[in-house]
Amino acid sequence: MRLGYIAFAIAAVTMAACSRTVDQEQLVANTALLYCQYLIDGKYDDFVAGIDQRVEPAAGYAEQLRANAKMFVAAQAKTRGGVVGINVTGAEVSPKEHTAAAYILLHYADSTKEQVVLPMVERDGVWFMR
Repeated sequence: MRLGYIAFAIAAVTMAACSRTVDQEQLVANTALLYCQYLIDGKYDDFVAGIDQRVEPAAGYAEQLRANAKMFVAAQAKTRGGVVGINVTGAEVSPKEHTAAAYILLHYADSTKEQVVLPMVERDGVWFMR
């Protein structure tokens, strides 16, 4: 069900920016931004649904991913006051491998910033976090 919401959100973003050809770098950037926003908004189920899981995960794996996401957000809140903003500074796409890297800039409450690279993979037209 969550995957359906993600696919719908990505399709909406794609249509909003639609032209004759889809700019894959912009699509990756928008998708990565959506996943990161889920994380800082505490929408952990939606965030975990955006992680590539080609094989059936072991029992409890999704719950472990949710717990890790919650711990990350809590640690950032404790050390830096939390993430107060996100933007994507760029994306690189490798069409042959169906992979990409999104460059995310995290803005913290203590006025610091951190750039992270979010690896992505495309499966059946949908970009997932690796």
